[in-house]
Amino acid sequence: MFSLGSWLPALPGLAWGWALLDALLQGLVGACAVSVLCSLLKVYLYVQCVNNPERQAEKEAIAAQRPLLEPLHVLVLTGVLALVGSRVAALVVLEFSLRAVSTVFSLGKGAHSIQLYLLCQYSLGCGVSCGLSFLLEGAPHRSWNLALAAGLAGLLALRGPWATHEATECLVSPLWGWRGRSVPAVAPQCRVLAEESRQSTGRGQVFRTVVVRMGGLFILLLTVGRWTDILHVFVSLLGELWCLLCSGVLLESCWRQ
Repeated sequence: MFSLGSWLPALPGLAWGWALLDALLQGLVGACAVSVLCSLLKVYLYVQCVNNPERQAEKEAIAAQRPLLEPLHVLVLTGVLALVGSRVAALVVLEFSLRAVSTVFSLGKGAHSIQLYLLCQYSLGCGVSCGLSFLLEGAPHRSWNLALAAGLAGLLALRGPWATHEATECLVSPLWGWRGRSVPAVAPQCRVLAEESRQSTGRGQVFRTVVVRMGGLFILLLTVGRWTDILHVFVSLLGELWCLLCSGVLLESCWRQ
């Protein structure tokens, strides 16, 4: 495997250092991909709430700026994706893809599709990270290629669609005005309680599903994997939970639909 280290004299630990740098760059690209996906979903859900009097609190929650949350989310996810090996990352993508296909065929489209996009955040990061690992394996100047990919991904994440959500609201609000007039201002109390019940049940179900998924991979790798793969499963569980915690407002908005 050739990288920036191939241009330097062989020193103890130098190859390990460049391998760590490559892993961090791959993780950064995957984390930026997740950030772009979250930005797109924020814009979509924000537009859904624009002219609906019942969902003004959701709109304000989505639009609330948290300057440190997004960089922290990308930073933590970069570290997690850098630690997870390509074998476990590929298994995570395969397992989620099979489950997603089954869900789409069984539940159809609509709000379930948006929730599925939110649940695929960590799997998307794993797919991008391990895809880069496989594509660039043995490539000359691998680290330079990863650095360029990380730079482009960072630009997309920083200048993503959510950065211009005010402009999006201004453009879309007039087109959605008729929907705002057709929605009653006050919902029945029983409907509000049913939304809250579904929200509480959905949150617990999502976290249980993540634990079951990672538990299945853990049992599989106990029989055919390595001890490092088992460690990577626990790291993946932390990554999945972190993504769900950071997108809690968006998940609540999906459940209210």
